[in-house]
Amino acid sequence: GAGVADGQHLPTKIGPDANVKWKAAVPPGFSSPVVVGDKLVLTAFDGGKLVTIALSATDGTELWRKDSGATKIEAFHKTEGSPAASTPASDGERVVVYFGSCGLICYDLSGNEQWRYDLPVAETNNDFGSGTSPVIADGKVILFRDLAKNSVLVALDAKTGSKAWEVKRDGFPTSYGSPCVWATPQGKQVVCPGNKKLVAYDLASGAEVWSAAVSPSVPCTTPVVADGTLVVAAWSPGQADFKLPTFDELLKEADKNGNGAFDKAESAGHFLKDFFDNNDPNKDGVITRAEWDDAQKFLAAGKNLAVAITPGGKGDVTDTNVAWKVTKGLPYVPSPVVYRGVMYTVNMRGRLSAHDAKTGKEVYLDEAVSLNGGVYASPLAADGHLYLCG
Repeated sequence: GAGVADGQHLPTKIGPDANVKWKAAVPPGFSSPVVVGDKLVLTAFDGGKLVTIALSATDGTELWRKDSGATKIEAFHKTEGSPAASTPASDGERVVVYFGSCGLICYDLSGNEQWRYDLPVAETNNDFGSGTSPVIADGKVILFRDLAKNSVLVALDAKTGSKAWEVKRDGFPTSYGSPCVWATPQGKQVVCPGNKKLVAYDLASGAEVWSAAVSPSVPCTTPVVADGTLVVAAWSPGQADFKLPTFDELLKEADKNGNGAFDKAESAGHFLKDFFDNNDPNKDGVITRAEWDDAQKFLAAGKNLAVAITPGGKGDVTDTNVAWKVTKGLPYVPSPVVYRGVMYTVNMRGRLSAHDAKTGKEVYLDEAVSLNGGVYASPLAADGHLYLCG
């Protein structure tokens, strides 16, 4: 989960014909692949079906493919989301996949289903679709599922799929990051990046340990642990650095029929064209002043920050365990990576920033690195290099 693979000699020249060992055609999906022994495992959305696929890590040959059996596909944004967005987790003996459309499924490394934990179809705020991925720690599968309603954090026995504990997260609307397991002197904690605050739970029992009001309204990133400290960097629209137009400004731009609302037909050619339905909660084809103002109020309530949190805190640690704060160069979807004492972040425009991981002091800010905008993949670090994907 740290995104660091030091000591491994990876290629520094990458391209269609440079250092390619093999290629394999796969169906679309937004998840990352994982390597488990001699296999590479990924999830995909193929012909209306959600599938888990294992390839040979040696030559890319498909070894097995399993259909999730989902009978209904969750709502998702056609360009910014996918029903196969969650990365598999493995402990070396089994692979666990999560689909918002149906729940958790566990396979052995030969593709035989071991257990499944059925869940209702995910309903996310604004219908963007699921983003969270499961993690495995101390024999438990951890799933963090903040949705439009019935948000929950659940821990299952990795061998059997039986529930170890469950925490209801009432009042937490949809978020898209994944849980981070933090080994502290007080024990291992599961840290969840939710609406307006981080919350940490005891891994063994699920009991809440601490919280910190240092999160945006819609966090998409996952915290990382570096030298015993928790580092979080997250951003979402609606703050001073990315203000959406007021409703009056929106009407001035787009209210062609003069009815005092923003109709779907008026969104053609507007920057909200592909996001109209996501901002029309009752799906009546009209965005009203109340709907727009409610959305802007919701976005403005969070905090866009990068912070370092020291271990040992209990209760509200916002004023006691936050070592530093950074407000610039923040990432929207890519999680931060901390490497050799520096926190690296990639913002939504594809620009790279670096801050000292002990102090938060700026090393450089918003450097152009040949990435186009709309960057989703988290940076990786290995052997003195950063690997960025746009």
